[in-house]
Amino acid sequence: MLTLEGRMVTLLFPATGETRLYSVNNCPLTRVQFNPGDKVESHEGWIMTVTDVIESNGLLTYKGMISGGPSDGQPEVLPESGLGNFIRFNKPQDRMLAGQIDQNSNFSLRYKTLQHNHKLKRSPLRGLVGARTSLIPHQLHIAREVSGRHAPRVMLADEVGMGKTIEAGLILHQQLVTGRASRILILVPESLQHQWLVEMLRRFNLHFSLFDEERCRNADDDNPFNTEQLILCSLGFLSNNAERFEQAMQTDWDLLVVDEAHHLVWDEESPSAEYCTVEQLSRHIPGLLLLTATPEQMGPESHFARLRLLDPDRFHDLKAYQGEEKTYEPVAEAVQELLENDRLPETAQNHLISFLGAECQNLIDNINMGDEELRSSSRNRLLRSLLDRHGTGRILFRNTRAAVGGFPGRVVQGYPQALPELYQIALEEETEIRSSLYPELAYQSRITVDDMDPWWKVDPRTDWLINLLKLLKKQKVLVICANANTALDLEDALRITSGIPAAVFHENMSIVERDRAAAWFADEEYGAQVLICSEIGSEGRNFQFAHHLVLFDLPSHPDLLEQRIGRLDRIGQTETIKIHVPYITGTSQELLFHWYDRGLDAFADTCPSGSMVFEKHGEQLQALLQPESNASLEDIEPLISETAALNSEVKEHLHNGRDRLLEINSRGLSSNEDMINDIEEQEEPRQLKRYMEKLFEGFGVESEDHSKHCLVIRPGSHMVTSFPMLSADGMTVTFDREMALSREDIHFLTWEHPNG
Repeated sequence: MLTLEGRMVTLLFPATGETRLYSVNNCPLTRVQFNPGDKVESHEGWIMTVTDVIESNGLLTYKGMISGGPSDGQPEVLPESGLGNFIRFNKPQDRMLAGQIDQNSNFSLRYKTLQHNHKLKRSPLRGLVGARTSLIPHQLHIAREVSGRHAPRVMLADEVGMGKTIEAGLILHQQLVTGRASRILILVPESLQHQWLVEMLRRFNLHFSLFDEERCRNADDDNPFNTEQLILCSLGFLSNNAERFEQAMQTDWDLLVVDEAHHLVWDEESPSAEYCTVEQLSRHIPGLLLLTATPEQMGPESHFARLRLLDPDRFHDLKAYQGEEKTYEPVAEAVQELLENDRLPETAQNHLISFLGAECQNLIDNINMGDEELRSSSRNRLLRSLLDRHGTGRILFRNTRAAVGGFPGRVVQGYPQALPELYQIALEEETEIRSSLYPELAYQSRITVDDMDPWWKVDPRTDWLINLLKLLKKQKVLVICANANTALDLEDALRITSGIPAAVFHENMSIVERDRAAAWFADEEYGAQVLICSEIGSEGRNFQFAHHLVLFDLPSHPDLLEQRIGRLDRIGQTETIKIHVPYITGTSQELLFHWYDRGLDAFADTCPSGSMVFEKHGEQLQALLQPESNASLEDIEPLISETAALNSEVKEHLHNGRDRLLEINSRGLSSNEDMINDIEEQEEPRQLKRYMEKLFEGFGVESEDHSKHCLVIRPGSHMVTSFPMLSADGMTVTFDREMALSREDIHFLTWEHPNG
């Protein structure tokens, strides 16, 4: 109360800063009096449980004990004038006496909210409905299979472009929504931190905190990892910083996620620092997800070591694991018989009994003599037993393009370029393969005259690239080369000689700079025609809106080549991918191009056998690529023939062996279409829209139709309280999945939205 003059009283409302003038005889206010046992809040923010109420000269004073905080349990006195500006009544009778009675529509809204919440909690698809993702069968199967486990420990190893990040996000979302996990640590290469941060927020409404040294230094807690529930940081940040690693080890986590896990190099004598970091964390953290598109890129030993991280009891001996691999083919034959025949032939029965023991005889008899339902259930039980006892069991998921289908084709065109004289001079004294594969490096180090031209004026691939870009006009083109300096120089060359707008993307750029470059390239109307990436551009980023890929040079390992092509060849690609490869004749570039093209067939199709073939013929290939070998195309022809034969053999072995078991584990024993239908039925966009319109009305939020399944919402002039995530300028929201996928600027509301 500010003044009392005659029959008028002036009151101040501190919460809004407003003053009101009322008649003493007709003041629409009610005095609030709390009783012992009630909890009251002071205007300073602390809370007290009332034990006694004292009245003196018409004013009330509350005595009690502080609840919560460092002063918990301490006695305190709170005068009536010190009460907080926002008073909440919990007891129905207090609310009624204070006149805080809601409208009947609000009661109906609460009742409907409880009904919807109950329905969501009972749903077997809980956690899989609310993501801004397409409903792709193999992704949903993996998410449901893994997220239903307590503390899952699995490797997601789908081929490049199959959506491993989406699968991981679905698993994390489901684990958090169902309460199976609450504290999650994600470790990724530094170049992918911001992409993961944005992807988790945009698609799954998961607010991860990005941790680096600056963030840790400014943390309020002695252990910065205790300040957030969901944390994302680079693997190098922990493996190169003993203090931060120890703090992470001292934190209680539920789930650890490691992206690009093929970088975890291991051998028995000297495992890498990154591997040791993940190994120690994995022993401390119950759940573990490893993500890699090329699980055997660093060799079978490192692949075994990653399986060992997931299940050290099962994968404890490398030699035993390698011996077990040899049994995959007969296991696959038995699986094939199970899947294709109503009755099992005697040879398949013998195989199964030798693998699983005599206890499987009853199941075999059921398959041969039972009715259709009994045969189906018995067949599924046998398949599950095979998965559990052989190969990688249920801890490895790897879907392939060939098995899933629906991917566009790939075509390659090689463009031979004459060897410049200055390059030939520079290469004469070189002994490293790197210089022969990337002759611009040899030129820069060997040709040292003062007025030397930049390499791109000498290199014929530069003019070729400019002509190609002019020919393609406004079509988007992704260019990948091995080195950051090469990418920067190419951007200079395009800008100086042609004026073609080009963005550049390399490891020396900040995360924000990389995102800006990628966004500029993605802009269809005003964006750059070409994005020039160093090797870092072949990991993590998705550019499936482009259809032309220029491999300015070639990587030395087939898995790296597959990663490069995978930037375009992925789910969402709508056209055949055109791969352009300029190479300089008379150099290792020419030999490597033909080895990839005719030996591995690595351009026209995915190459799951690449690592195994490279392990066999890698040394022979490297010897031919050495500059001093002076090998010609004729010299490499025998190796190309041997490689093609071995590649065909290994592919056949993979097809006959573990691929069948992996397909079953990765895609499920039955169709996932029923799950997709159930998700679409549970979404109910029309019902959700009607419910949200009632909710907006109850909160005083203004809404108007934007389009089908879309609303524009704004803060109303009579909002009773702030509305979560609603800015002063308002926002456009949609309840339709297809609309949300096509318009990322529109907010996607689902029954599982975190602010629901």
